[in-house]
Amino acid sequence: MNALITGITGQDGSYLAEFLLSKGYDVYGLIRRTSTPNLSRILHILDKITLIPGDLLDQGSINRALSISMADEVYNLAAQSFVKASWSQPEFTGEVTGLGVLRMLDGIRMANKNIKFYQASTSEMFGKVAHSPQSEDTPFYPRSPYGVAKVYGHWITVNYRESYDLFAVSGILFNHESPRRGIEFVSKKIANGVARIYHGLDTSITLGNLEPKRDWGFAGDYVQAMWKMLQQPSPENYVVGSGETHSVEEFCKLAFKRVGLDYKKYVVQHPDLYRPAEVNLLLADSSKAKRDLLWEPKTNFNDLVNLMVDYELEEISKCLLSRESNKKT
Repeated sequence: MNALITGITGQDGSYLAEFLLSKGYDVYGLIRRTSTPNLSRILHILDKITLIPGDLLDQGSINRALSISMADEVYNLAAQSFVKASWSQPEFTGEVTGLGVLRMLDGIRMANKNIKFYQASTSEMFGKVAHSPQSEDTPFYPRSPYGVAKVYGHWITVNYRESYDLFAVSGILFNHESPRRGIEFVSKKIANGVARIYHGLDTSITLGNLEPKRDWGFAGDYVQAMWKMLQQPSPENYVVGSGETHSVEEFCKLAFKRVGLDYKKYVVQHPDLYRPAEVNLLLADSSKAKRDLLWEPKTNFNDLVNLMVDYELEEISKCLLSRESNKKT
């Protein structure tokens, strides 16, 4: 089996690539040309995968990637996925996160309609939720340009599935984190900030609203659900989450507790970091995924927070030791 992953250099892409390699797949990754490509998350598997230059903004490069990879499965994980940035770059977010899905689907339609397609949807589509918990039938009410773009990507996936008889599914994943999360995301910012404070490099973390509640899980668990969706007898959409909700404040409390500190002494809130329109509560009803996919998360919230903090502590400790070693030489 051949798999093409867009966004392979990101958190989810790297975990999915590892998982598919363990299943015996030949893995290809679509990667944008940049002067300094960030390959840090996939350095350990670079010799086992094939990277293809391309961009979701360019139909020709998408078609080329599909041809080179001879993909049996396509996982579309690439996006402008930072919610805050979507307000300052709404058009770019729409082009990549929304219309990028259309370009990939159209490429599949023209190249090989037997290719199975996975679209990375998000709980941010629910936004101002109509009811809780949220299932596959919950109406969407996005509260950011990112959420709006993802809704387009979701519905164009459904539309192409119904119009062209494609095996195209949408995985509506709730917040999933890991040590590989980008620093612009609040979970990583907190974990990194705790480690820096513990090692004496900083004295505080500046955050926005601490009240929003999210359904948090471990990315390494969630990519397995992506694969399982494409192994089903028929294409359907699935909500994937833990079924628990925890606030940003709870994340802070647990992260600082890991190093024996009181978060209230180190967390500073700043209004500039508040969203223009907040999503206050997200909570997944993953009963369909549990029933059909036989999928459940393996990592609980407390273990996830500890995993992220421990990783940051170790990484900063390595940097400090290296700095001291360089001074001596």
